Amino acid sequence: MASEDDYTAHPFVPDRGGLPALRKAAADCHGCPLHRDATQTVFGAGKATARLMLVGEQPGDQEDRQGKPFVGPAGHLLDRALADAGLDPADAYVTNAVKHFKFTRAEPRKRRIHKAPTLRETTACGPWLAAELDRVEPELIVVLGATAGKALLGSSFRVTQVRGTLLEEEIHGRPERLVPTVHPSAVLRSDDREGAYRGLVSDLEFAAQALA
Repeated sequence: MASEDDYTAHPFVPDRGGLPALRKAAADCHGCPLHRDATQTVFGAGKATARLMLVGEQPGDQEDRQGKPFVGPAGHLLDRALADAGLDPADAYVTNAVKHFKFTRAEPRKRRIHKAPTLRETTACGPWLAAELDRVEPELIVVLGATAGKALLGSSFRVTQVRGTLLEEEIHGRPERLVPTVHPSAVLRSDDREGAYRGLVSDLEFAAQALA
């Protein structure tokens, strides 16, 4: 069995082809053990010409079942927040730092409970995210939450310190502009959901201005 140090999606990522070729290849990715329990790979979705890319943590239960990113409760909330911020969700490319659902169960046949991916698992999946950035070439990346931020910006990333600001960093060899914010699932978990939602919309409004 491969050690964690050997986890990487790199051998599975094709050198050529657009997003359809990447999506097809990702379906067979065995770069880390997360593929074993997940129903399927959940690759990014959206226009190859999108000016805006949104990067979250990993698929959730509904995403794992449907094979599409951000189709569960957090995704519905994100679509509403984007629209309220003046951004058309249909014009964005959405993806996750990790392409397989990581979960735990208290008992067999019980509800699957989200489990955060490790930094090593996120790093292993990095070649897919790098390939998506290469194909889409977005003008702006909205970073949704701490896991996505660490995947793109390193382990010292803290979303609370930089949310709603414009960062300019080199990511996978490309200069990128990024606006970090909270993950929409954090809004759903918040005791002050209305206030947390307003904060998310405010950060997305800032992103919209950065794209203008």
